[in-house]
Amino acid sequence: MSSNENSICINSLGKRYEVYATPRDRLRQFIIPPLQRITGRQPSSYYQEFWALQDISFEIRKGEAFGIVGRNGSGKSTLLQLIAGTLTPTVGTVETYGRIAALLELGSGFNPEFTGRENVYLNAMLLGMTHDEVDARFDKIAAFADIGAYLDQPVKTYSSGMLVRLAFAVQVQIEPDILIVDEALAVGDALFQKRCYNRIEKLLSDGVTLLFVSHDQESVRTLTHRAILLKEGRAVSMGTSSQVLLAYRKLLHEEESAYFAQLVPKSPAEGSALPAEAAPGTTTDQSSPDRVPGRTDQLSFGDGGIEITSVKTFNRDGEPWTVFHPGELIRICVECTSRIETDHINVGIRIRNREGIKIFSWGTLNQDMQVLAGHREGDVFWKRHIHAGECFHVWLECDCTLGSNLYEIQASVSYESSPDYTAQRMLHWMDEAAFFQTLIRKDEYFFGGLCDLRMVARW
Repeated sequence: MSSNENSICINSLGKRYEVYATPRDRLRQFIIPPLQRITGRQPSSYYQEFWALQDISFEIRKGEAFGIVGRNGSGKSTLLQLIAGTLTPTVGTVETYGRIAALLELGSGFNPEFTGRENVYLNAMLLGMTHDEVDARFDKIAAFADIGAYLDQPVKTYSSGMLVRLAFAVQVQIEPDILIVDEALAVGDALFQKRCYNRIEKLLSDGVTLLFVSHDQESVRTLTHRAILLKEGRAVSMGTSSQVLLAYRKLLHEEESAYFAQLVPKSPAEGSALPAEAAPGTTTDQSSPDRVPGRTDQLSFGDGGIEITSVKTFNRDGEPWTVFHPGELIRICVECTSRIETDHINVGIRIRNREGIKIFSWGTLNQDMQVLAGHREGDVFWKRHIHAGECFHVWLECDCTLGSNLYEIQASVSYESSPDYTAQRMLHWMDEAAFFQTLIRKDEYFFGGLCDLRMVARW
């Protein structure tokens, strides 16, 4: 694409650091290789190469919201700094078109001895605004930051939350073409975060390009259109945000399974571990050998041992049903097949609306916890012994209190070492396991929003 259509173009980008074992090696590298080149000899290296990023290429269109996800140390912040221009690439190119506003580090560009007011002028003018422009927008900046009398106190007395309030307030007032946000909003309180997300959505509607980094998968899913997943400095997945976040969950699952494989014994006789064939870190084929892999296989992952074979929705009378109205009973049946002898199982679901917002998540373990705490009567599913070759199902039921929308059901079966979600291993996770729709009979019972709060009026 041309620069008229793109805000950011990255081609074969890489960033290398030189790691020295001792200061003496750094001095040797500074002196000896140049002398060797002068004498025509092959220069020596006294450092180890560390590539924080390698071979990254993508384009971001103007007005697009683009997410970057990955574990700590995967290269996310390095990539943002290269785009913002605070780092120089070792190889490859970065092209940006338009004014960039970046929240990369708390208080970057602030002088700790200056007051908040003085830093607003300093920071805004460094970002290209004139003194008169800052004067005209100062009241908006102060109102958005909402730090009161602290505005005239030295920045060195600020908390991290106050710093990011002031930094974000300045950045969004310069009317950027590209806004870069790197986890900075995580330190703010809930009200400030809501204000920030509202402002970001306003900027997006005005055509600003957003580059967003966060460990909060829900924020990435709802704010961005496309995303890239980084692992050890390389891109391992790129596409729509939902596709990339599924790949991210798979990556986290694989790394978590490998970690627990080192800690948990694999023999049932040694404790509450799964049989060796379903041990963590050994992702197994959950289908029969004759089954042809399809799209569903791309939407699921897990250690194996127990497979979700079917997820269906029914009405109150037990009939297959996919359209519900507020007040009606939604019955969800999750069918599973086990190839192992085990207990400590949890069968759960997660419900998302069409916009990708998580509405609700719940499982058999949630009910078990109520029973074990004495707040509810009944059997504990977590204690049930599952036999190899057994097919079993779980019914999950609730009254429909959802607003009009299309909903996705994600299903899971997990092994829980303890009945409290603190030591979970995913045996099978399935995205898009089922769908259903809710409609509202406007002439009988009407409300707006995500869910029905069953509100009443009194006078």
